[in-house]
Amino acid sequence: MAIIAFLSAAVQSGTPLLFATLGEIMTEKSGNLNLGVEGMMLMGAVVGFQVGLLTSSPILALFGAAGAGALTALIFAFLTITLKTNQVVTGLSLTILGTGVSSFAGQVLIGEVVPQAIKEFFKPVEIPVIGKIPFVGEILFQHNLFIYLGYIMAIILGIYLYYTRKGLNLRMVGENPSAADASGINVDLYKYIHILIGGALCGLGGAYLSLVYVPAWQENVTAGRGWIAVALVIFATWSPYKALIGSYFFGGLDIIGFRLQKYDIKISQYIVDMLPYVVTILVLIIVSTKKGKEHMPPEGLGNPYFREER
Repeated sequence: MAIIAFLSAAVQSGTPLLFATLGEIMTEKSGNLNLGVEGMMLMGAVVGFQVGLLTSSPILALFGAAGAGALTALIFAFLTITLKTNQVVTGLSLTILGTGVSSFAGQVLIGEVVPQAIKEFFKPVEIPVIGKIPFVGEILFQHNLFIYLGYIMAIILGIYLYYTRKGLNLRMVGENPSAADASGINVDLYKYIHILIGGALCGLGGAYLSLVYVPAWQENVTAGRGWIAVALVIFATWSPYKALIGSYFFGGLDIIGFRLQKYDIKISQYIVDMLPYVVTILVLIIVSTKKGKEHMPPEGLGNPYFREER
């Protein structure tokens, strides 16, 4: 069925958004706003592709991508936590850095394709039993291991945030770092760890694009997905579970142009390319009008924490 094929493709297209959104959720839950998602994704994409090309190892490629994303996030963490720099400016600088480094490092990779061993590792695998479920099984459980990893990460992070003590501590750090500090929580340590985790997830989102989705190197492979992920955090109201829905919804918007062409529906490609960003603006407007604590960002988001002022 056409609808099943479209929804299945939307899941594939939305997976890099999912990883990036989960990464930014972890960062913002710690009280830091990192607008460098695009840069971290590009760093993960180029390093993951380079490692995969050199080693033909999918595992090493994933570790390389996650490490590149985390290392880029470490720059942000050091500047904003230790040196107390402006988080918005620092995040934007990080995107410029990631774009420049990936373009420079990727010059020698243009025309290269992913080794066959990695292609085989990430080929679609149907999950027994649930993969046979009509409609749902065909849409969600007949994909590659990277997509299944996205499901698992969303569930794990949701459980971590809402059902564990450390997750509660993290939310407290993001909401009221002074109270968290007074309770004996190491605020800076929590911020550092979760910003690094967020960066690693963004790096994996970039690696999915260069290793699985394309799978060959092309400059600016993320094509603005990092910015959509930042908006998706608000759409998901900082919930890993809602991030699943939002990511696949925007994944569908990203590929809808190709589906319309298949049915010979005449519509300007410029309008199709613009659609995800228009919907992003509409979503931000709708969410901003909603009242209630669950729709609001962490209270300490974007504000540097000065322990001396506690």
